[in-house]
Amino acid sequence: MTAAIRVSDRHLAAGVPSSPQVHDHRLSGAAYRASPNCDERPDPQDLALIVIHNISLPPDRFDSHPEAPERSYIDDLFLNRLDPAADPYFAGIATLRVSAHLCIFRDGRISQYVPFDRRAWHAGVSEWRGRSRCNDFSIGIELEGSDVRPFTEAQYAALTATIKALLRAYPGLRAEAITGHSDIAPGRKTDPGPCFDWPRLRAALGGAA
Repeated sequence: MTAAIRVSDRHLAAGVPSSPQVHDHRLSGAAYRASPNCDERPDPQDLALIVIHNISLPPDRFDSHPEAPERSYIDDLFLNRLDPAADPYFAGIATLRVSAHLCIFRDGRISQYVPFDRRAWHAGVSEWRGRSRCNDFSIGIELEGSDVRPFTEAQYAALTATIKALLRAYPGLRAEAITGHSDIAPGRKTDPGPCFDWPRLRAALGGAA
């Protein structure tokens, strides 16, 4: 596709809740697709950071999976079933073992891959406010997108509602402890990229802390 999708906050994909809740470390309304790429946190009570990423597979394309429209290549990557023959780019990443807790797709749909009390493998070598190994104490949220295209109205609506649910569920999280992958891995990562509207997110969260 050649232009960013624009979806009104009032027109989220069917089944996307406007006020999700966290129950048993899962987000209500999210499609749960259990990734094997996770493990125990050193301290399951230590949740202090939300990290925002972007991802698109193949890069800068937002295609449905040819075999199943409800499935995505992002799912395939996090579930270790990405076919290296499906696209030339996939040959170099099919053996990666990575995951995030959530991915918010262009129409606002959300998939969850790892329960919030477990450690997803999303941050890699990283540091935040003097603490290294950010996977240990963070929740990773992927946005389907890239560094060069605006994110959608539906994604901002879903992201804001999701973060508010996380702030309610986990007392250790604060609205000021939300950062980008590029901020905890500078020089190594660039996401969520210059198109992500941080002032918009901060304003939407308001006094949610």
